[in-house]
Amino acid sequence: MTLAELQRIKQWHVAHRAEHPLEYHLWDGVLTLWLLGWVGMLPVAIFGVVLAFPLCLVGIAAPDLYIAWRTRAHRASRLRCDWIVA
Repeated sequence: MTLAELQRIKQWHVAHRAEHPLEYHLWDGVLTLWLLGWVGMLPVAIFGVVLAFPLCLVGIAAPDLYIAWRTRAHRASRLRCDWIVA
């Protein structure tokens, strides 16, 4: 996922914050996990904390995993996601 795609989705959430507050905060949480994953890689590499490496990878993959889950739910008509086609 590129930064432009992340920004496009974030802009949609900001523009529709009043109508979808939970979705807005959930996306902020996903971006927080993504940032923590990238920032955590340096201490993992320096201190050799091997057990934290998978957590960092999950954090880095969080936006992709979240979008895949939401897209699957949208296509199955279980959840409506206007930002997927936006």
